[in-house]
Amino acid sequence: MSAVLDHPAHPAHDDHHDHSPTGWRRWVFATNHKDIGTLYLLFSFTMLMIGGVLALIIRAELFQPGLQFVNPELFNQLTTMHGLIMVFGAIMPAFVGVGNWMIPMQIGAPDMAFARMNNFSFWLLIPAGVLLASSFFMPGGAPAAGWTLYAPLTMQMGPSMDAGIFALHILGASSIMGSINIIVTILNMRAPGMTLMKMPMFCWTWLITAYLLIAVMPVLAGAITMTLTDRHFGTSFFNPAGGGDPVMYQHIFWFFGHPEVYIMILPAFGIISQIVPAFARKKLFGYSSMVYATSSIAILSFIVWAHHMFTSGMPVAGQLFFMYSTMLIAVPTAVKIFNWIATMWQGSMTFETPMLFAVGFIFVFTIGGFTGLILAMAPIDIQIHDTYYVVAHFHYVLVAGSLYALFAGYYYWCPKWTGVMYKESRGKIHFWWSLIAFNVTFFPMHFLGLAGMPRRYADYPMQFADFNAISSVGAFFFGFAQVYFFFFIVLPTMRGQGEKAPQKPWEGAEGLEWEIPSPAPFHTFETPPKLDRSATRIIG
Repeated sequence: MSAVLDHPAHPAHDDHHDHSPTGWRRWVFATNHKDIGTLYLLFSFTMLMIGGVLALIIRAELFQPGLQFVNPELFNQLTTMHGLIMVFGAIMPAFVGVGNWMIPMQIGAPDMAFARMNNFSFWLLIPAGVLLASSFFMPGGAPAAGWTLYAPLTMQMGPSMDAGIFALHILGASSIMGSINIIVTILNMRAPGMTLMKMPMFCWTWLITAYLLIAVMPVLAGAITMTLTDRHFGTSFFNPAGGGDPVMYQHIFWFFGHPEVYIMILPAFGIISQIVPAFARKKLFGYSSMVYATSSIAILSFIVWAHHMFTSGMPVAGQLFFMYSTMLIAVPTAVKIFNWIATMWQGSMTFETPMLFAVGFIFVFTIGGFTGLILAMAPIDIQIHDTYYVVAHFHYVLVAGSLYALFAGYYYWCPKWTGVMYKESRGKIHFWWSLIAFNVTFFPMHFLGLAGMPRRYADYPMQFADFNAISSVGAFFFGFAQVYFFFFIVLPTMRGQGEKAPQKPWEGAEGLEWEIPSPAPFHTFETPPKLDRSATRIIG
């Protein structure tokens, strides 16, 4: 049946519900989930560019042995701020932005549950981002304790350390508010007939991610607050001179840090689970097993944290427990990869840009997963801990994982967001450019790590020179690919330049978001839609 959406007049509503506000007030006082989603995405791309510039300075310094551009102190500041900005400023807000845009449209809700809190959770990001980025200009420079902010280094930093702690508190508060909003929206505002087990996978992965965020952000807040009191109020949580234990910080941080890794990848799994069935023109293979696998990953993520700490003097029993639990968490992840491949099997596949990024994600993320499995082995990890092998591993998971999934999601949903189609040839250039440059950058780092090159060093002996030179060249190409993406793909679609997008540009796409016009109206689903039995179409 054809999908019909009625937009009846709502005289009882406030005036601003009946039309789209204009000018700066629309954005500053935004309560519409689509506008807030756009703000999140623009903020995260800005932070991606800032973090990317820091990465390119790092790679320029490492292009050849010797000190060329920065001294070791500044080098450590760059590595610390690159990590903090990318994790808390780029990847996490980007997924919240996509969630804001898509979750209400996918479940047939008129908006997020708490619209004003949604606005507040976004605007908290701005002062936090400014605090982080401006810490370079504070006395003593930016924090240089690594993005993990390990004690006792944090005790020795200047005032920028306090600014960084304050920024992380603000970002954490924003994440918790966003998570509460997503949980309440998904549990309370689904259209009649959309049971939990009929929800799109993207909504499922975000629901589970939101619970993870609420569980672990206070743990990070506790760790950095203890750091703050050690610095200024005479406590000795992590200060050995007063009877404290720096290794305790590691335990607390990684109890947050390992679920955090899955917070940054579960929404990516959701995006890929939407795109692969659409371009394979088949239902997602094993929907319920995907839901259970996602839940399993979330639960197991709480019992693997100390695999980051095999070299900290852990007893053998502890090493064995964390080794086996880490190997166990690979099983539900493998279930997901199997399900995506089974969905593609004998499908009627086409390879538009969203599908290219999805297949690229599966291929490169699988490499990152295998290197993670290698790092799970305590005897091997002890040899390559804190080397470039670890740097290669987590960039394969976070760049080729989270970032590729975000690109895939942008290409998939941008016709619905903007009302125009991106230029397919430009999208494919962006994909191949990014894929090749990414692998040229990070694949050689595996060999550097196996050869023993430690990370966070501004200089290195001659035998590491060739692979470092290759990595640095790849990094610059990868950075320029994202500049190309913004100027030649994002900006034209934001300006409405391009072919008008049909209501459903992808033949195999399913879900309520494809039942509304392109671009999506300012207000959607003001009256709950009537769904068919599959909960993917509107009957009207």
